[in-house]
Amino acid sequence: MKKYFAEFVGTFWLVFGGCGSAIFAAGFPELGIGFVGVSLAFGLTVLTMAYAVGHISGGHFNPAVSFGLWAGGKFSAKELLPYIASQLIGAILAAAALYLIASGKSGFESIGGFAANGYAELSPDGYSMQSAFIAEFLLTMFFLLIILGSTNDRAPKGFAPIAIGLGLTLIHLISIPITNTSVNPARSMSQAIFADGAYLAQSWLFWVAPIAGAIVGGLIHKVLFDKE
Repeated sequence: MKKYFAEFVGTFWLVFGGCGSAIFAAGFPELGIGFVGVSLAFGLTVLTMAYAVGHISGGHFNPAVSFGLWAGGKFSAKELLPYIASQLIGAILAAAALYLIASGKSGFESIGGFAANGYAELSPDGYSMQSAFIAEFLLTMFFLLIILGSTNDRAPKGFAPIAIGLGLTLIHLISIPITNTSVNPARSMSQAIFADGAYLAQSWLFWVAPIAGAIVGGLIHKVLFDKE
């Protein structure tokens, strides 16, 4: 149960910190943190929780990562469902907390896009479903290569959370204009539940593309880089 609680806490912090920065601080008048600030916020949530609770659960905080580690031979299939359930609960509760905070602002009328992920008319810059799928697939694939490579026995010890956090920052710098950046089905689902618009109907892409990309990344690492 400690592992599942660690995944719950880590995913809660990822959604609360990353999506919270996008909702409250990205466009704040004159002092907004912008795309760079939001990208750093997502990277920092993973970095901090990887150090805080990663030694308990492995620090997945993302269903796609759990699938990728399984494909790479680093995670048991029997743990997939409990991990994913813990991640989803943490993400949804974090989104609910963000909703309660946002709806308490003076003059609140609508939650709007709520930092949700989308394509076509819901893409921040109008990118198609095909563009969104390719971006989410490739970025999650490389995210898994970063995770598996930096945690490999032959990698320098103690630095993996830094590489992973910076990797997630770079991923957001690339893809916020395309999909608002998912690479994490739990993050996407939690925001889509509360957002105004058809985000929930598009959430299938943010399950399929990241998980497929993560599995391919895990297999690449297993075939090319693992000791076996």
